[in-house]
Amino acid sequence: MAKATLFAAPEAEEVDMVETAIGDERLELVFMCCHPAFAVDAQVALTLRALGGLSTEEIAQAFLVAPSAMKRRLTRAKAKIKLAGIPFRVPPDHALPERVGAVLKVIYLIFNEGYGGRDELADEAVRLGRMLATLMPDEPEVLGLLALMVCHHARRSARHREGEIVLLDQQDRTEWDSALIAEGRALLDRAIARSCGPYVVQAAIAVLHTEPETDWAQVAALYLELVRLTGSPVAELNRAVAVAQAGAPQAALRITEALGLDNYPYLHSTRAELLRRLGHPEEAIAAYRRALELLTTEPERRLLRRRIADLEQ
Repeated sequence: MAKATLFAAPEAEEVDMVETAIGDERLELVFMCCHPAFAVDAQVALTLRALGGLSTEEIAQAFLVAPSAMKRRLTRAKAKIKLAGIPFRVPPDHALPERVGAVLKVIYLIFNEGYGGRDELADEAVRLGRMLATLMPDEPEVLGLLALMVCHHARRSARHREGEIVLLDQQDRTEWDSALIAEGRALLDRAIARSCGPYVVQAAIAVLHTEPETDWAQVAALYLELVRLTGSPVAELNRAVAVAQAGAPQAALRITEALGLDNYPYLHSTRAELLRRLGHPEEAIAAYRRALELLTTEPERRLLRRRIADLEQ
């Protein structure tokens, strides 16, 4: 399926523009699409499809559902817009806070899609995050999301070498952007002084990864807090990775095998890595192969093929 143009605006006659404090047309469009008549997930999915340049398949992967299920969700939401005559307009200033949760999720998912190598998406997500932080400078989750993004974005030059993925512990830290890291740490300090929601917790994890040595026990503790706040199985999977890195791969495997994420490729690649470390090569190969069936990006697929080849020697 062809991707939508990145942040393509709706037809002019469909948009009811009002004076707002937002000051950025693209951010206005995100707020416009995040209409409170829908559940937050529907708001986010519609916005990613209409403005974010993501295909239905990519949105489905972000929500951990089948593409057919996501297509039905989008169809129902569009039908509701038409049936109810929901106006497509930029909300007035007093209505912005009720939409900010969905707006944050949109920006977060656009950045996640860009993190895999689509730099134009990551750059745009960071830009939108900066605009949102200017608009809401005292909102801790806004500051947390921006801190999270800039800390990850600071390592973008080191994450790939000659088209291949370079894992965190093998990256050349001299290629990291120290100014972005300093910005992320300052944003985190401002956010923590106000509150510690899910984006602030993730920002704290991102900052720990910029230290000379990652404190994996602390990362695991922060992921446990993130699981408490969100109930996210992906956060629990990331906790398993941190638990393994902290020296307990068997405990990490137990966490992983309790998760119902069979269609999530990183569950299987994580499980494969744990099985490899624990000396179960045949089971590890099977798990790597299951991850290969689900992954779509070629650099990640090549990395797993190398893992399989190493185990088959």
